[in-house]
Parts: sequence; structure tokens; C-alpha cells
Amino acid sequence: MAGIWRDYAGQSGRLMMDRTDYRRLTGDATAQDAAIWLAPGADGVRVGEALKAAGGPGALEVAFPGEIRARSLKIFDRTFAVTYVLEAAAMLIGLAGVAASFAALTAARRREFGMLRHLGLTRRQIGGMLALEGTLAAAVGVLGGLAAGGAISLILIEVVNRQSFHWSMDLHVPWASLAWLAVTLIALAGLAAVLAGRQAMRQNAVLAVREDW
Repeated sequence: MAGIWRDYAGQSGRLMMDRTDYRRLTGDATAQDAAIWLAPGADGVRVGEALKAAGGPGALEVAFPGEIRARSLKIFDRTFAVTYVLEAAAMLIGLAGVAASFAALTAARRREFGMLRHLGLTRRQIGGMLALEGTLAAAVGVLGGLAAGGAISLILIEVVNRQSFHWSMDLHVPWASLAWLAVTLIALAGLAAVLAGRQAMRQNAVLAVREDW
């Protein structure tokens, strides 16, 4: 055995051997697929054109690894387009939930905000407090989502794929994209909390604590 590599063209795995050995062992002369490894320094385009010319018009189809990979990624992106839409919808729903929660929270805490205004806090300081609360709440949710998503990814790669499709894949974590998305969501959640509490910050501080007199 010369080596093992990943080939996603076949779900059940394949055994690669020299065509002469294959014909000698099986007597099958109808093989239609062939993989060619070029010698160092060889021009793949020229070799492909020479093979097409030797086979005659339309007899051979030559594809390079880069082309196959680009085509596969395009198919995957098209397949998961709906998934990206669902992700965007989930983020919008989550931000709407944060805004609704903090709107109700600020309405329930209006006397507290009024008392803070009496103690000398400005509206900007109260807004900063709401932004901090929204940011911390979103940070907890983002960390929990990353942990749950990572666990599900490992289950899909190491368990589901192996049992259902008889192949697996290498794990690649896009740390930069995840960090950018996490920071963006946390910042948007803080902004949503501030916008939801604007009405509570605008109300008269005396009227806010009137019920306690």
C-alpha cells in the first residue's frame, strides 16, 4: 500500500491501482475514470490538451484538482444558501428578543432609573449601564452558542458522517470569522438594549419616583 488520501468523489471508499494490474486481476476493460499524477515541472494544461487530442473529439473529459474543488465548493454554497438565510433570521430574532426584554426591563425599573437620576447620574451614564447589561447578556449567549455549535459540529463530523455516509472530514475552525461575528453580535445587542431603554431614560425623574412618595 503506497498511501491513503481523502477522495470525496466516492462515499464508500475506493482502491486505486495501475490499470494494467486492474485488467489482469479482473478482466474488466470498461474503466472510465483515471487519475494522472504529473511529473515535477510538467504543465497540466498542456498534458490535458494532449490527452484530449489523443482521445479524439469529445472522447475524454479532463478536470484538474483546483477546478473540481471550486465546483464542489460552489455546489456546497448553493446547497447551504438556505442555511445562511436561517442564520441571518436567527440573529435578527435574537436581537429583537434582546430589545423586547430590555424594553420590558426598563419599564419595570423606571423608579430605579428615576432614583439614579436624583442621585446625580446622567442619561448617558444610565445608557452606558444598559449597554453594559445588554453586552454581558449577549456575551453569555454567544459563548453558549459557540460551545453548543462546536459540540454539534464534532458530533456531525465524527459520528453522523461516519455512520451515515461512511466518510469524515478534517475539522477547520474559522477563528477570525467567529471572533468578528461574536463581537458584532455583542455590540448590536448592547445597542439594542440602549435603544430599548431610551424611553425610560427620557422620562422625568420626579415622575419616575412619584409612586414611592
